[in-house]
Amino acid sequence: MCGIVGYIGNEACQEIILGSLQRLEYRGYDSSGIATLNMTGYNCVAPWQTSELKAKISEEPVSGKIGIGHIRWAHTEVLQSKTLTHIA
Repeated sequence: MCGIVGYIGNEACQEIILGSLQRLEYRGYDSSGIATLNMTGYNCVAPWQTSELKAKISEEPVSGKIGIGHIRWAHTEVLQSKTLTHIA
């Protein structure tokens, strides 16, 4: 099971996507990630929990006005190698 959010607009998308992912947490999840696109390329961050995602992004901000984020609930065993990526 997965929750996916996206944003295209005139504002920086990082906080908008993080807020949307936090609103999906009630459904249950075991991993999350965010990818943004800007004029110099893309940024991708995919730790396990949304709280870790928020901490990672506060250390290393991802910029862009286009972005996508996801939360995932595994149907199989939970492994970092099975975390969904946005660049596959």
